Amino acid sequence: MKILSLHVYPVKSLAGIQVSLFGMDDFGPKGDRRWMIVDADRNFITQRAFPELAKVSVSFVENGVSVHIPGEGNFTLKATDEETRVLVWRDWVMAQVGESVANQALSRFCGKDVCFVYMPDSSFRRVDAGRVSEYRRVGFADGFPLLITNLASLEELNGHLDVPVDMRRFRPNIVVEGSAPWEEDHWRKLEVGGLQFDIVKPCSRCVLTTVDPDTGVKDPGLQPLRTLSSYRRTADGVIFGQNAIHESPGVIHVDDSVTVIESE
Repeated sequence: MKILSLHVYPVKSLAGIQVSLFGMDDFGPKGDRRWMIVDADRNFITQRAFPELAKVSVSFVENGVSVHIPGEGNFTLKATDEETRVLVWRDWVMAQVGESVANQALSRFCGKDVCFVYMPDSSFRRVDAGRVSEYRRVGFADGFPLLITNLASLEELNGHLDVPVDMRRFRPNIVVEGSAPWEEDHWRKLEVGGLQFDIVKPCSRCVLTTVDPDTGVKDPGLQPLRTLSSYRRTADGVIFGQNAIHESPGVIHVDDSVTVIESE
């Protein structure tokens, strides 16, 4: 097995960036989901309620992260000194409010008062203690630093669909090729490019998988989630992919080897 592709998501629920490598720090992939969008109540918003966010593209620039908002233009995200408590799922976290010019542009695009917020190094959001006993941190990702998916599982799923979907629907960080379909259900520890990763939780999927990443439109037939739920439903939810944590900092690259060193 080897890494087929790598992806980072600088802003939670905006378009991702496919990269040839990424380094990992305490949060996970460097720069991954350190930014998020919140409403006037400081509650996080995503493509679940605003599928059009898929059309807001993101790029790394010399001084940080830039977003392209359709009809509005390009904006480099910059954190201000203003701090606020924001809610992501059940976690209240201290964050820094982004500059108003980008916030106003995104508010016009969404038709709702929203703003960008940034998680600084001084803020700490803990990975689910019920799954990971170590005192580990995560950014604004749903719950864990990394999501690993298997190309063969996507191909098997597509065999059940009238219209195939690509892996972007599932927003992985690491896509693996060379494994059998759904073999990832049994992985517990991987070695990837010489680094070790612990598989800590199957990833439960939601309506976000029904959003076309190119058009920002939800599939009227709720595909591929409807088909996936017909045969991949478990006690953990409708499963596609595995959440993971890394055991140490380091760098991984596309084409790095992937070895299962512990399975159930």
